[in-house]
Amino acid sequence: MKLYVRAPYSEARLEELKTWFDEVVYEPWTATGERYYEDEMLEHLLKEKPDALITELDRITKKVVDGYYGLKFIGDCRATPANIQVEECTRAGIPLLCTPGRNTMAVAEMVVGLILCHLRKVIPSVEWTKEGGWVQGTTPYYLYMGNELSGKKVGFVGYGQISRAVTHLLEGFECDISFYDPFIPGDVGHAHKKTLEEIFSESDIVTLHLPVNDGTRGLVTEKLLRMMKPTALFVNAARSAIIEDMGALKKVLDEKIFAGAIIDVLDNEPPTPEDLAIAYCPNTIVTPHICGATFEVTDHQADIMNDRIRKFLDGRDYDRIIYNKDVLIRN
Repeated sequence: MKLYVRAPYSEARLEELKTWFDEVVYEPWTATGERYYEDEMLEHLLKEKPDALITELDRITKKVVDGYYGLKFIGDCRATPANIQVEECTRAGIPLLCTPGRNTMAVAEMVVGLILCHLRKVIPSVEWTKEGGWVQGTTPYYLYMGNELSGKKVGFVGYGQISRAVTHLLEGFECDISFYDPFIPGDVGHAHKKTLEEIFSESDIVTLHLPVNDGTRGLVTEKLLRMMKPTALFVNAARSAIIEDMGALKKVLDEKIFAGAIIDVLDNEPPTPEDLAIAYCPNTIVTPHICGATFEVTDHQADIMNDRIRKFLDGRDYDRIIYNKDVLIRN
């Protein structure tokens, strides 16, 4: 079998792949320059003629799967295959393997770091210093006095791997942890299950960590945002579509309904001028979808992917490792 690898991969795991496949072609997007869209992807598949593909950013569409029939599986180095038209792969009988949890710690660390930056006014104080604001007669100790994270009430919307990793990091801060998650029947350890309304109205920090699906799209409404305390902080490092209306979020921030926001995801990426307008709201930090971006993620995704490929080749745990489980019925 021939494997075409388009995702960045650790050297050790790449060598492991070479013991399982007759030929491995390694052309990660980090070397060729960003993703391949459908025409480029199809062109390279027809050129290389692989039996399997590992990707991360490349667009796999109906045109791709209809134009090339040789793939026995596709490995996508993402928690969910947002770059792939899953239904088209299922129709074509191509199983998908993903890497859930690859950036769990990366996101968790960044979320806690950004919360601390916001509470302690790190970014405005750095800019003030660089711009020459620290002169005789100024008192930065009082100008940029912030708040401690210790003891704050942190409310999670969605309580999966990332939320639990954030909770673990917050243990040293002795935060009061609560969560909303309809798929969890009750409290988890010291984390208390609450209603969505309770999370928004009682928390000092509300942070979103859940995928986009029919049950979560537009979950966070303007009504919920207006329930937040005037001193509260809103964090979204999940997906923009969870918020019903980003315009409404900008509106409540402009009105200073709550203290501020940390936003890592926007409706359009790269953003339009309309999307980017929220970055200029009071006390708002907007980052360019980098909460999951660490060099270590490459190692994590390779570890997870190789474990799943090994099981796939051995014919084991299909129900657990295959993302598009309907393909099992078709095959």
